[in-house]
Amino acid sequence: PGGFRPFTGAPVATLTGRFAAVEEVFGAEGAALSADVFACARAEDAVARLERFLAARGPEPDPSAERAAEVVDRIASQPGLVRVDDLAAGIGLSPRSLQRLFHEYVGIGPKWVIRRFRMQEAAERAASGTAVDWAELAAELGYADQAHFTRDFTAAVGTSPAKYAREAGPGSIDA
Repeated sequence: PGGFRPFTGAPVATLTGRFAAVEEVFGAEGAALSADVFACARAEDAVARLERFLAARGPEPDPSAERAAEVVDRIASQPGLVRVDDLAAGIGLSPRSLQRLFHEYVGIGPKWVIRRFRMQEAAERAASGTAVDWAELAAELGYADQAHFTRDFTAAVGTSPAKYAREAGPGSIDA
């Protein structure tokens, strides 16, 4: 999070929710990069090519980009964090300043990022093989009720929490 903003010259949110061809951001050099990356036989080679391309265009360090990445790391590392107001207070920003930072450098709002990490946490718990009290988990993740949590989980994961737990748990075929 935050790392691509210096390359775009515009808020990352301008790219959110749509496909942007590499040429749109990097012009003809981007088209050549795309061809080079897709010609690589190994993923490691493709990643190395992309890294060299970006490093050659290395913009100056951007403290706001670093701050955005730090805030996302904080969200990931604090499972009990479920409210934007609490996050903003914890990092010394107003909620609106935090929203602007995310618009500019992350491309989505802090609430979405918080919810996504909490959904990942819920999926991990569901797959752990231990019994989950879904109503309790919903409340822990900041939901007013289990039904809202179940709708969000299903939208994010593609199946209900209980079904996910049955299919992804330790006794599943893929485990």
